Amino acid sequence: MADSQETYGKYTIKRFASAGAGDPGHGQARDWVHAVGFGFHDEKRSDELIDKILAMYQADNRELTGVYVNEEPPPHALHPGFPVATFGTMANKLNIGYGQELPTHQITAVTVRGTHRRQGILRALMTTDLAAAKGSGFAMAALTASEASIYGRFGFGVATFERSIKVDTGRRFRINHEAAGRVEIADPKVLLSLAPEVFQQLHSRTPGSIVRQESYRHHISGAMNRDGSEDKAIRCALHYGSDGTVDGYVAYKFLGWDSKPYTVEIVDLVAATDSGYLELWQFLGSIDLVDQGSWADAPVADPLGWALDDARCVTASDERDMLWLRVLDVPAALSARRYGTDGRLVLGVRDSLGLAEGTWEMMSDGGAVTVREARGEDANLSMDVADLGSVYLGAVNPVTLASAGRIREHTPGASLAAQHLFAVERPAHCLTHF
Repeated sequence: MADSQETYGKYTIKRFASAGAGDPGHGQARDWVHAVGFGFHDEKRSDELIDKILAMYQADNRELTGVYVNEEPPPHALHPGFPVATFGTMANKLNIGYGQELPTHQITAVTVRGTHRRQGILRALMTTDLAAAKGSGFAMAALTASEASIYGRFGFGVATFERSIKVDTGRRFRINHEAAGRVEIADPKVLLSLAPEVFQQLHSRTPGSIVRQESYRHHISGAMNRDGSEDKAIRCALHYGSDGTVDGYVAYKFLGWDSKPYTVEIVDLVAATDSGYLELWQFLGSIDLVDQGSWADAPVADPLGWALDDARCVTASDERDMLWLRVLDVPAALSARRYGTDGRLVLGVRDSLGLAEGTWEMMSDGGAVTVREARGEDANLSMDVADLGSVYLGAVNPVTLASAGRIREHTPGASLAAQHLFAVERPAHCLTHF
């Protein structure tokens, strides 16, 4: 990854790799991490913690972009080496259904200092980056958004959802499931090596899943808290399948005796089988002196409630968007997928950035699809590229979007045909925040 820089008005935009202590550019990378923390209202991080973060960024092969003011700042203001905007990228594989994966350009750590907003900085960063990603061969970009109103104008559409749940694990809690494996307590440090392996099993069967970055195994194992210290409150249980191999785990912590009802908070729950998922919940429901389990990253289409004798044990709240997708190359993105039904659809795509504009014919046969530009042919269905990102994994119904006026049906029944065409084998869900 070669460093680069360009001038944008009164700013300089610099792109560079993460750098460890003693490496050239270490000070620049450290200031960049400080600026990200500032943008997300984090406490100021110690130099030791920042060096740990930069080491994880190196493992992720992240590219860091900082925007710097060219002029000397006024007295007492932050020094000019402290960026006024940040932008990070990396690449990982996205499960796009039926066992297919798509290399995906991930965007993260997007901040603009309040005193430098409305200068076109974000638009300059985003449009340049998306065009470069397409030029590098990526058909898809992805991000998770702290604010939902920002990214639609750049062609991103909501593609998966999550919700927070609280589960009453008292006397009413009973799962109708005969265990096929077993659950045992383990030292959470084993997750440093086991978690990526088990997550890969879940990832391979879950549309919407993105391979996780390096920081995950450190946080969920308790090896590194947000402040860099060890999280000694984390506990861990492993699920063993019928063949004795580990195919699931839950990392959790007790919230304390001052928190009522007495609650276990799920830090991470990963299960590569349906039975493993239910058996990990059976374990959580069996913990002594605990009345409730809470999980902030639960799927919307959750089998847990349907497996319980009393589904009202599960109280859901705060359903929210999670993964946002941006199609960069329509033929490449569509042809990378497999489809659950045969059929033909002519799809018109609008793109204000001009990266994915066009009308495309999709011909699905036996799961595979051929995509060609439909020259001189009217579309059956037309939509913005953001809406294509939303329907791509089947998590958002084209019929619903047509009812909302977001997509236009030019041939009666085209939105229903698209619903069947884009459906995936399991509900789309993403457990990777980035």
